Amino acid sequence: MTASLDASFDIRMMQRCLTLANRGRGLTAPNPMVGAVIVRDGAIIGEGFHPGAGQPHAEVFALREAGEAARGATAYVSLEPCNHHGRTPPCSQALVKAGVAKVVVGMVDPNPLVAGGGLQTLRDAGIEVVVGVEEDACQKLNEAFVHRILRKQPLGILKYAMTLDGKIAASSGHSQWITQPESRSQVHQLRWSCDAVVVGGNTVRQDDPLLTVHGLEGPNPLRVVMSRSLDLPLEARLWDVNEAATVVFTEQSGDEYFQAQWRSLESKGVELVALPSLAPRAVMENLYQRGFLSVLWECGGTLAAAAIADGSIQKVLAFIAPKIIGGSGLSPVGDLGLTTMDQALALERVSWQRIGTDLLLEGYIER
Repeated sequence: MTASLDASFDIRMMQRCLTLANRGRGLTAPNPMVGAVIVRDGAIIGEGFHPGAGQPHAEVFALREAGEAARGATAYVSLEPCNHHGRTPPCSQALVKAGVAKVVVGMVDPNPLVAGGGLQTLRDAGIEVVVGVEEDACQKLNEAFVHRILRKQPLGILKYAMTLDGKIAASSGHSQWITQPESRSQVHQLRWSCDAVVVGGNTVRQDDPLLTVHGLEGPNPLRVVMSRSLDLPLEARLWDVNEAATVVFTEQSGDEYFQAQWRSLESKGVELVALPSLAPRAVMENLYQRGFLSVLWECGGTLAAAAIADGSIQKVLAFIAPKIIGGSGLSPVGDLGLTTMDQALALERVSWQRIGTDLLLEGYIER
């Protein structure tokens, strides 16, 4: 890694790249979020971000805005410029053609089609290259993209809200509302960041969820229901596909009730997919083929346990409210077959955040 002579300035410019990249949140799958700025004589003369797959990359927008002034300037970009022809031409070549003198990069692209090739193209053209400025923040921004590239599956995120004594609902099944409005607003932001949100049939029956961003100016995720029997209410907010698209994953059956339910849901515009086996991993494979980066699991404990057990979930977001309900209420994760405390799954890279009177724990399941 090369050190910059003006590290503090480089950090500020890379932070600007990250801010720009965030404008593409929820829109870029299967591509990463990327921001770029062009700087000359200490001032930004061009900037841009990647708005979605098939559209120009961040560097192209920044170079367009900078124009001829880009010659001899410094380019900052949160992710290594691509070096291959995909739906758009390679950005490394665009930077070379523009005549920039220096390129500062946040992180190397894990995509084997790039993976250092873009940096080498720049160096071969005589351009000074600095790598690794705000690297941790750049990695965090695109953790779902990195996971998809390396693991060939979307990043699975389990989100739940629970009381201080570990309940996601009362013994009656009532669960609204455990957390404060501030926490629920953060969940809406989280859905904005994800390409799909998954629930089981019981959640549809008990809660009649909407699973949208609730009016925020961002994209709604694909709403996913897993139901083996299609024992689902035919009047539910999820079936309003004018609000957001919905897909139901199930297993094929010749049962007359099943077929009637299929036809009814299909008539509402709901997409139905019959899998050989209705397992979380099979659903994640389908969502991977759709090009998704991240999938939010807002399901009950039984489905959450199955998704954890078969490797469909890598990240946990637990909203904890200072409430105690006691009794035999529902828990966020069902039986994992673990019988002693030393078998417990210990989350790694754990962080805490206070949201009003609630606490948010974020951590990762390391396999």
